[in-house]
Amino acid sequence: MRSRGVAIVFIIGVAAVVLVGCLPGGAQYTAQRPAGFFSGVWHGWVAPLSLIVAFFNPSVRVYELDNTGWWYDFGFYMAIISGFGGLSLFRSRAKESELTDS
Repeated sequence: MRSRGVAIVFIIGVAAVVLVGCLPGGAQYTAQRPAGFFSGVWHGWVAPLSLIVAFFNPSVRVYELDNTGWWYDFGFYMAIISGFGGLSLFRSRAKESELTDS
């Protein structure tokens, strides 16, 4: 049982390190090679983690400044809305179904 807990902590640690490597604000995007639509989607999904890391590392940003413009914005906001808005809609439907089942 203890080895299972250690394995879970190890997997979470590795996942956190991998996610931190993909946060906006690093040197992987430049004006010659800007972040596109799919980068916007990814940065939208990891925005809460980016916000937390940005408190400790000022080079990490929530939003990539070197981006393609409208397409990056569309992907970013699509991920934000679907990730957080979708969860709240799902929860309200679950509460309604619990009330009707009672």
